Amino acid sequence: MLRHRIRMSSAALAGLAGLLLAGAAGGAAAQAVAPTLLQPPPQNVVHLSAEASREVPQDLLGITLAVLREGNDAAAVQSQLRQVLDAALAEARKAARPGQIEVRSGAFTLQPRYASPKPGQPATVSGWQGRAELVLEGADIAGISQLAGRLSGLTVARVGFALSRAAREQAEAEVAAQAIARFKARAEAYARQFGFGGYSLREVTVGGAETGGLMQPLRARVLAAPALMDEAQPVEAGKTTVSVTVNGSVQLSPR
Repeated sequence: MLRHRIRMSSAALAGLAGLLLAGAAGGAAAQAVAPTLLQPPPQNVVHLSAEASREVPQDLLGITLAVLREGNDAAAVQSQLRQVLDAALAEARKAARPGQIEVRSGAFTLQPRYASPKPGQPATVSGWQGRAELVLEGADIAGISQLAGRLSGLTVARVGFALSRAAREQAEAEVAAQAIARFKARAEAYARQFGFGGYSLREVTVGGAETGGLMQPLRARVLAAPALMDEAQPVEAGKTTVSVTVNGSVQLSPR
């Protein structure tokens, strides 16, 4: 019985020692965290933003041409679409130049057309309707518009302009420099107006945006008519607005 009591006392002492050590560690951790939590909030901090933007001429053109066919047989309709599209692709590839005039096929759809069902009877397929697209895009605006006028059997589905990556990056770099300069000038002005000698940068974020250049649907125009052969599709480029915003905070410094 004596040995058993001694062993229990040793276990109890070991547990008590562990609790004491854990309490000491927790106290040390609390002392380490306490100074951080008790630090006063930063003083004389100003949050501000600045923005700059520029209109840049769009330098990429995209024209989507489409062909529609209807019939009672799905395979026949698909064959007719493929025949017109293959002929247009063969003609368009003759004028293709990398980066200037890019040619690719677009969407190709084939769906049934249903007849009005009689009362109490299910709808039945009365025919098929198909649509195929050909896309012309690139930097040669005049060449693309002329090529679109030469391709027969197609209608204009969409026309749109966009800004190339090189032009956008160049514009963003110039606009970002303007936005940063405005941010710094505004920070210096605020420091003087509040009676401080200067400022130091705390944090800053720079973000860019681009608006314009969306593809717009146009009224369908059949380019297969004899009077329109070799006639350029009339297009006119617009402009894209490239903007950069600088947001951040500065610490005002005493004189």
